[in-house]
Amino acid sequence: MGTRRLAIGGDFRYSASIATPAVVQVAPLGGDGVTIEVEQWYLDPPQDTHEYRDIYDNRCHRVVLPAGSSSFGYQALVTVPDATEDADFAAPEWAPNALPDDVLVYLMPSRYCLPDMLGHEAWARFSNLTPGYGRVAAICQHVHDHLQFAYGSSSPTSTAVDVNASGFGVCRDFTHLAITFCRALNIPARYVFGYLPDLDVPVDPAPMDFAAWMEVWLGDRWWTFDPRNNRRRKGRVLIGRGRDASDVAMVTTFGGPTLDSMSVIAHEVLPG
Repeated sequence: MGTRRLAIGGDFRYSASIATPAVVQVAPLGGDGVTIEVEQWYLDPPQDTHEYRDIYDNRCHRVVLPAGSSSFGYQALVTVPDATEDADFAAPEWAPNALPDDVLVYLMPSRYCLPDMLGHEAWARFSNLTPGYGRVAAICQHVHDHLQFAYGSSSPTSTAVDVNASGFGVCRDFTHLAITFCRALNIPARYVFGYLPDLDVPVDPAPMDFAAWMEVWLGDRWWTFDPRNNRRRKGRVLIGRGRDASDVAMVTTFGGPTLDSMSVIAHEVLPG
């Protein structure tokens, strides 16, 4: 298997009335075939930062946004496999009593994923399908067809129930809804957040942004599914995993600063 080289990163500019502590999650985990060659942070005004691992083993950086205008950013060069994600339509579902202990949490309701609220719909739509990989693929197909992608159509408080009713959302909403349907059927599913370049697919004319997808436990491992794009892709660079977007927010601020601008890069670096 060959590899591809990517430039990834983000730039954030804030205004704050007072110094505001924050936690930033934009640095990739590495592993799963992804190698971080070089990475760097920049902060204006300069300050010390502290990295730690959260309860999901995600890389988190603690900073303080100073009063007034400030900016920070992250850049890295990484290599990724030149291959799409694995798939196995024979991968089975397991009953909750047969699941590993650390997987059970991904059956539970969470801030944005509410299987108890959408359980009747999930069973009405999908219970007659053969359990396993194909049923999860059918859930993704339904969410992909049901929701229309539209920036600004949802808010930071919108849940899977909200976007299911409205029919509109962004990538995190597609993921929350698919996770909710999976959990309602006792299929463990977790939220994933990262960089997704346009490798070997038509280039999206919209500005690059972070992406959200999900991982589903089938057989003896986690499998990648993407209800927003609804296709296997190359070049995913994972930043973090959690129950939903509340566990892997790109920036969590302990106060009320204003995000003035944000830019994201995720593109291939060609030889020479």
